[in-house]
Amino acid sequence: MKVQVRGRNIEVTDALKDYIAKRVGKLDRYIDNLGDAQVTMTVEKDSHRIEVTIPVNGMILRGEESTGDMYTSTDLVVEKLEKQIQKYKGKLQKRGIRVMNVQKPSAPDETEEEAPKLVKTKRFAIKPMPVEEAVLQMNLLGHNFFVFSNAETEQVNVVYKRKDGNFGIIEPEF
Repeated sequence: MKVQVRGRNIEVTDALKDYIAKRVGKLDRYIDNLGDAQVTMTVEKDSHRIEVTIPVNGMILRGEESTGDMYTSTDLVVEKLEKQIQKYKGKLQKRGIRVMNVQKPSAPDETEEEAPKLVKTKRFAIKPMPVEEAVLQMNLLGHNFFVFSNAETEQVNVVYKRKDGNFGIIEPEF
């Protein structure tokens, strides 16, 4: 797995880059087919944030952590990604798909949590509308996201509210 490291408001030193590559590279031992890792480091005031995105068999593993130290943030985000990999492997194994490198991250005695179940299926009619109308509809409903048929592209899109108060849109890519 290749690790691509970028920095915003921070100079990416060789020592920091090597540390991140070493820590993130260890995720390879838990599961095969990990894609290239994208690592973005950001410094704002006293907050050192690291975001890691790794594609895996059509899915995306993503972790984000923010502390007062970039090395600590790196350690915490790698722990978070290890837990995500463990959940991902569990789901695949329940479906009968064989996963290579079945090595669990070492953790203190934890009781296994029950996997979430699909408990509801909701169906609704979608009508073509522009993105602005979809945002308005989402706000009227008081939801964090809204599924709609984009009138411009004639594809199903999802508009969502971001943590920073702005909006995002998810479009399919074929």
